[in-house]
Amino acid sequence: MTSSTPLVPIKTSKHLRLLRQDWRNSVGLVPTMGALHEGHLQLIRHAAHCAEEVVVSIFVNPTQFAANEDLESYPRSLASDIEMAQLAGATQIFAPTVTDLYPNGFSTYVVPSGPLVERWEGRSRPHFFRGVCTVVCKLFQLIQPTFAVFGQKDFQQLQLVRQMVSDLDFQIEIQALPTVREEDGLAMSSRNTYLDPEERKVAPILYQTLQQAATIIQNKPKQNLEVLSQTLTAQLNAVPQIKIDYLSFVDAKSLQLVSQFNGNVCLMVAAFVGNTRLIDNLLIQT
Repeated sequence: MTSSTPLVPIKTSKHLRLLRQDWRNSVGLVPTMGALHEGHLQLIRHAAHCAEEVVVSIFVNPTQFAANEDLESYPRSLASDIEMAQLAGATQIFAPTVTDLYPNGFSTYVVPSGPLVERWEGRSRPHFFRGVCTVVCKLFQLIQPTFAVFGQKDFQQLQLVRQMVSDLDFQIEIQALPTVREEDGLAMSSRNTYLDPEERKVAPILYQTLQQAATIIQNKPKQNLEVLSQTLTAQLNAVPQIKIDYLSFVDAKSLQLVSQFNGNVCLMVAAFVGNTRLIDNLLIQT
């Protein structure tokens, strides 16, 4: 049961450490950048079902944005985020300032390497995973959660966090929940607010194409996936408002390209709809 007293956000790492000393039971973490939507709320509800203490972090992390990206325009709505998170089951809100997490002189970053970061988001946004891994690592160190919950929409990020937890010996369980979608199939995202009405009508085509691919593979599992990828890319690029960054069939664990269906494939797509970059994916399994 959620408290009727409004949550007061924890603003500093020092305060968080003091509070953490008193948490004796299981702790769930839901890391977010705010602008909460139903996708985030389902993660919070799940954490609340599994843990006594549920920490929702709200932090627009500057180190994962490039100079030409949307750091300044990224939607921020802390007051309503806190209210929504509390209603969903959050017991603590950690909303630090940039200078708290990255004080003057900060110079140590977690820089992932290897196959999980060489392509896809790692190629298109080379700064991105350094920022993600650094801030997630800091959150793990500060909060010391029993588990952390992520959505599958950011599939490459999810796999990379799992790898980081393994490599750096964090005793934290990473739990993943399926992508939450609008009624027309568009994956919920804070950046969907950037879409104008015409772009919003077009955007669900991305998921429709993923579903189309899954149906094709189910009917003809031995076909060449590289050829299918090229066909689907051309199909989407023919839509005036859409420009594909990548659309690829990858092994769901290694994220390496696959040309034949192996029973556990993820079809990942990143595309610009107008000026808004959206990502989505679909697991295709037997």
